[in-house]
Amino acid sequence: MGDQMMKFGRQKPEPAKPLIDTSSTAEKKASKPTLSTWVLGGLVAFFALMYAILGGFPAILVILGMAALVTGVYAISGRRPWASVSARKTTAIAVAASLVFFISGGVAAAAPGAAETALAGQPTASATPSATPIPSPSPTPTPGPEFSEEAPVDPTTVTAATEGASVVVVDTSSTDTTALTLLATIPVKGKAAKTGYERTGMFGSAWIDVDRNGCDTRNDILSRDLNPTTKSGTCRVMTGYLVSPYTATPIAFVRGQDTSALVQIDHVVALSNAWQTGAQQLTQAQRVSLANDPLNLLAVDGRSNAQKGDGDTATWLPSNKAIRCSYVARQVSVKATYGLWVTQAEHDAMTRVLGSCTGEKALTSSFTPAPAPVVVAPPAPAPVVVAPEPAPAPAPAPAPAPAPAPVDVYYENCDAVRAAGAAPISEGSPGFQPKFDRDKDGIGCDA
Repeated sequence: MGDQMMKFGRQKPEPAKPLIDTSSTAEKKASKPTLSTWVLGGLVAFFALMYAILGGFPAILVILGMAALVTGVYAISGRRPWASVSARKTTAIAVAASLVFFISGGVAAAAPGAAETALAGQPTASATPSATPIPSPSPTPTPGPEFSEEAPVDPTTVTAATEGASVVVVDTSSTDTTALTLLATIPVKGKAAKTGYERTGMFGSAWIDVDRNGCDTRNDILSRDLNPTTKSGTCRVMTGYLVSPYTATPIAFVRGQDTSALVQIDHVVALSNAWQTGAQQLTQAQRVSLANDPLNLLAVDGRSNAQKGDGDTATWLPSNKAIRCSYVARQVSVKATYGLWVTQAEHDAMTRVLGSCTGEKALTSSFTPAPAPVVVAPPAPAPVVVAPEPAPAPAPAPAPAPAPAPVDVYYENCDAVRAAGAAPISEGSPGFQPKFDRDKDGIGCDA
């Protein structure tokens, strides 16, 4: 028993095991993101975004370096680390990252052109103060539409056409109908090849004075479609106001290098489209007339004209739906006037548009000759029967002079007769007395 007591006394007590592994639990708690983690992370993201906007990529590197440095200092201070690693690892990683970011940011900032990129668009202050305020620069106008080969700027000199205006359909009665009825008379064919199309060679120089009024065609159409206008001389439109028919957008036209193209003259039937639908068979005079015919021209906004290009009704229509009926009616009128045809797709599109306005009238070109006046032959005159002249009637005998009414006149002597203005006095005259007739010739007081 004593031996057993001794053995028992020599045995070392085993250390008690903790019920919970505190080190493992602390590490797990430390690895969980806390509120400070989210706050700091949010601040870093916010400043990184701001610096990215203002300073570009080098500024992003610098802000990231600052964030890493703050993380390292936070860990060194013994506070609970916010990253999901231990404090020692967090410190090493943060300090190393801060150095990498700072060095990279400095290299990027020193790269050629970085300063110019970062400062581009930022206002600069003058080193020397000035009493005179510096006016702010005028804003650069946004580039607008440009003139095209089909719708160029007006020429510097006016050129009259070598030949008079010429159209294919000269009978105006054929276009004096509705556009839908006129469309039914236009042939339907496929497009011909565009081979050989050249604007100047096939349709003449732009804006030739075909009507020979002394003005080029572009200024003629500007004068017609803009209201009111101001001019330089009798032709050149300098300013005006237009509501573009294609968009219903108002445009204040001002002639200038950067503004003239805002208003362009559109060929309702594009010249290249006309070339592929029958214009190859026209004479040169007819093609020049087609390119300058007011029937085929509208002043519109330049952007719509560029969007349309050489499209037909099947591929392009004005965005302003209120103008579509009259626009298609004008296209039909042009094609009929110049003997062009339409494709099947174009015909179907025209029919759909005009089906909503069946009463839309077709138009007649001003180049179409006026109809010759109808001369009505006068009726043949009835035969004239000449009657013999009647014998002249005998002249009527003179009526006998009426006998003078007896007048009681008395003259004392010839002196009295003369005083009364009756001398000489004839026998039978009132107041005659034989004593007045001394020589007995029937006349008294004649001496």
